[in-house]
Amino acid sequence: MDSRAQYNPRTVEEVFRDFKGRRADVEEFYNQCDPEKENLCLYGFPSEQWEVNLPAEEVPPELPEPVLGINFARDGMQEKDWLSLVAVHSDAWLLAIAFYFGARFGFDKADRKRLFNMINEVPTIFEVVTGAAKKQVKEKSSVSNHSGSKSKSNSKAQRAPEPQGRQQKALQAKDEDDELDEQEDDEHGETLCGACGEHYGTDEFWICCDICEKWFHGKCVKITPARAEHIKQYKCPSCSNKRTRP
Repeated sequence: MDSRAQYNPRTVEEVFRDFKGRRADVEEFYNQCDPEKENLCLYGFPSEQWEVNLPAEEVPPELPEPVLGINFARDGMQEKDWLSLVAVHSDAWLLAIAFYFGARFGFDKADRKRLFNMINEVPTIFEVVTGAAKKQVKEKSSVSNHSGSKSKSNSKAQRAPEPQGRQQKALQAKDEDDELDEQEDDEHGETLCGACGEHYGTDEFWICCDICEKWFHGKCVKITPARAEHIKQYKCPSCSNKRTRP
């Protein structure tokens, strides 16, 4: 079969079918690309068949020509690397053929975009040869499952909206707590440390003596918040000295 025989798909769908038909697994052609032969090209047919052949003699050719001389590099490369190289050039040729038909038969911007989107949904030959296509399918499946389970967990985590009365009560309770905090800050604002005489600060740890009820900076009496948790009744240094005197 002559891969360069005239075939004129005229619609987006026909061009896409032609594009898919010319795609095939290039590995079986490894043995056909003998480096001892002349410059060879890898042609694809719309019938899903491939052919290794000499380039077209007519100038200019009827269709865009694939890359020339793919057989020369075969024995100088690893098989997988050579196949990947052929696959890249094959992908470029297939796109050239598809958009050649699009230009020849006057596809407008919308048609070209639709054709590209259809082609873009199909993995490239390079992705198939290198195994990237299978990896993408697995990752897509994994992401889909993850998003599905995540949406389920999110739906479980979502709580029904609270009644309006309960929301109002919660807001009132929060306002009351804020007022108490402000009052407490005002009260402590006039408090002086029993050791250094400095004013109370909200950003510092303070402790109150359970005997004389004076407030002290924790750092002034060498008491940390962690240590204070284990003290049942705190006595400031002054009160402790009074109790120990005879």
